[in-house]
Amino acid sequence: QLQLVESGGGSVQPGDSLRLSCTTSTGSLSRYAMGWFRQARGNEREFVAAITWNGDNEYYAESVKGRFTVWRDSGRNTIWLQMNNLKPEDTAEYRCAADGYNSRDYSFVRTYEYWGQGTQVVVSS
Repeated sequence: QLQLVESGGGSVQPGDSLRLSCTTSTGSLSRYAMGWFRQARGNEREFVAAITWNGDNEYYAESVKGRFTVWRDSGRNTIWLQMNNLKPEDTAEYRCAADGYNSRDYSFVRTYEYWGQGTQVVVSS
């Protein structure tokens, strides 16, 4: 069972940056496609970003394109999400997820078998 742990959330002002991480101590992430999702209060979980198992391709939601970057560090068994120019509408709980089948349906919640518990991001002035 892959157990994912996110960290790096916090409370920031609009325009600030945060870097989220996702790691595990119960296996290797190297063969998993990885995704980031977020869920704001009262909203459904939505896709943010994804990266293929080998790091060759990245995918982003339109709302974060140009501001967020996802990458993977195989040596540290960690997936990162750099979030720049944060906006109040980015406020949400962010969760990472792992897909062992490397499906092309990277933006769908149902694609992912394993999920972290989440880390809260609050953007407010």
